[in-house]
Amino acid sequence: MTDQSAQQVVSELGRRMLADGLTKGTGGNISVKTDDRNVAISPSGMAYDEIEPEDVPIVDVDGNQISGDRKPSSEFRMHTDILREREDVGAVVHNHSPYASAFASLNEPVEASHYLIAFAGDQIPVAPYETYGTAELAEVALETLGSEYNACLLENHGVLATGATVAEAFEVALMVEYCARIHYQARNIGEPKLLPDEEINTLLNRFADYGQDH
Repeated sequence: MTDQSAQQVVSELGRRMLADGLTKGTGGNISVKTDDRNVAISPSGMAYDEIEPEDVPIVDVDGNQISGDRKPSSEFRMHTDILREREDVGAVVHNHSPYASAFASLNEPVEASHYLIAFAGDQIPVAPYETYGTAELAEVALETLGSEYNACLLENHGVLATGATVAEAFEVALMVEYCARIHYQARNIGEPKLLPDEEINTLLNRFADYGQDH
C-alpha cells in the first residue's frame, strides 16, 4: 500500500468508525503501515468528518513525522510500537466503543461467552491504566497484546484492535464491541456460560484461516 492510498483509507475509516458507533467526537485513532517503515495515522484533534487524505500525516515506525502539515495523533507511540514490534500487524484501530469501554472501566476482561471472541483471542484482556498519549501506555498495551491477542481493552479508556490489514483491524474492533455487548447483556440476565478452553482453541485455529483465499 502506498502512503497516498493509506491516507485515503485512514480518512474513510475515521468516518466509518464514527458512523458505526465505535467512538464519539474526536476520540480514537487509526493507523496503517504502508511499508517496512512508514505509517499513515489519524491527525490529532480533528473531527473525523473533516479529515481529508491530505490531512493524514505519515510517521515512521519510530514515531518520527515524515510528511504532512497536521500533527499525528497523540497516541502515535502506541500505534508505532505495535506496528514495529508485531510483524503480523499491519494496522491498528483505537476506539472508545461504549460496551467494551464499560468493561475497561471495570478493569475486567471480556470473557468467552460468544464464539466471536476468537477474533481477539481466548478473551479480551485489559491493559493497566496509563495516561493517554504516553510511552507508558504504549508499553502496557504492547505487553498486554503480547503475541497472542489481536485486541485488548485499555483500563478506564477504551479499545485497541489490530489486524494484518486495516480491514481486519476494523473488523476486530467491531467484534470486540459486539462481544462486549453480548457479555454485558448476558450478565444482566444471568450468569453467561463460557466456552471451554478446547473449543476456544478450535475456534482460534479456524479463525486463522477464516475468509477468502487470495
